[in-house]
Amino acid sequence: MKAVETENMVSEYVKRHHHRHELEENQCSSTLVKHIKAPLDLVWSIVRSFDQPQMYKPFISRCVVKGELIKIGSEREVDLKSGLPATKSTEILEFLDDDEHVLSIRIVGGDHRLKNYSSIISLHPEIIEGRAGTLVIESFVVDVPQGNTKEETYFFVEVLVQCNLKSLADVSERLEADASTENVL
Repeated sequence: MKAVETENMVSEYVKRHHHRHELEENQCSSTLVKHIKAPLDLVWSIVRSFDQPQMYKPFISRCVVKGELIKIGSEREVDLKSGLPATKSTEILEFLDDDEHVLSIRIVGGDHRLKNYSSIISLHPEIIEGRAGTLVIESFVVDVPQGNTKEETYFFVEVLVQCNLKSLADVSERLEADASTENVL
């Protein structure tokens, strides 16, 4: 697919799938895109696992869900791996749509500087190299911490999200390859 067609498609998905954030003066936002060589159902099964973000988020070591497992308003406490400037984060599931493949979380606590962080991730089917693939769009909004610039905050959060998306692609594509190998045997 041509770059212009892909850009138009992403723009349409962003409009349609809740990726519009109301920015206040002290906030920054971005939208990132990842093409994954694995079918949407496989990728969605990983993303929608609110109770197991560590399946693909490399900076999370443990997750405990409080209350009902996966329901709007569910809360999770995640432990972050050492090396980050934080150890814990508390997050709420704000939106989940299994038909449209959209999930949104909001950070409500923790010992980090990501205040008023909210992210939306949506998945869309696409064909990659003649096979079923997934277009992943993730957008976020976050407050700019005192003492930081918008550019510094934007760069830091984008790097974290890009790492998560790369890991999601690696995990999904490995699971798809394993499934394909099992079907051949």
